[in-house]
Amino acid sequence: MASLMENLMELLEEEAKGYEELLEISKQKTKVIVSNDVNALLQITEKEQPVVDRVNAIDKKRVETMQDIANVMNRNAAELTLPVLVELLGKRPAEQERLAQATDHLKRVAGDTARINDQNRELIQNALELVEFDLNIIRGLKAAPQTAEYTRGAQNAGSRMGMPVSGRFDAKQ
Repeated sequence: MASLMENLMELLEEEAKGYEELLEISKQKTKVIVSNDVNALLQITEKEQPVVDRVNAIDKKRVETMQDIANVMNRNAAELTLPVLVELLGKRPAEQERLAQATDHLKRVAGDTARINDQNRELIQNALELVEFDLNIIRGLKAAPQTAEYTRGAQNAGSRMGMPVSGRFDAKQ
């Protein structure tokens, strides 16, 4: 049982370190999203994926270790959560304290990472909505009614309202 507890605490600490890395990457993402640098966002996402894979692997090991601990303690694995396990370690205060600190640290870092990722998701969503709005304006300009301009031969000049005569988008605006 002692080796399982030690293994669990090491996994919790390792998982928290992984989430700290993800937190730093997420903060970098926020800056890149705000600056609208798509290439840098792609590079950060490529850098982020191995960290996510590592955290997921650690989490899987942690769940397996919790199941092993539940088996040793003759408890239902679904009901044995980290807070319950902290309470059950009342007779071992040193282990209880270390497990409680590791659990709290992991919760805090994972929560911060989730908060920043939600913020990044909203920023990306807002940027996509702005792009869609701009595209709708451009489409609307192309569908604008023709002006009442005529050539010398009394032919309709065919220009559209709000569009330059050349029919191209003016990038200088």
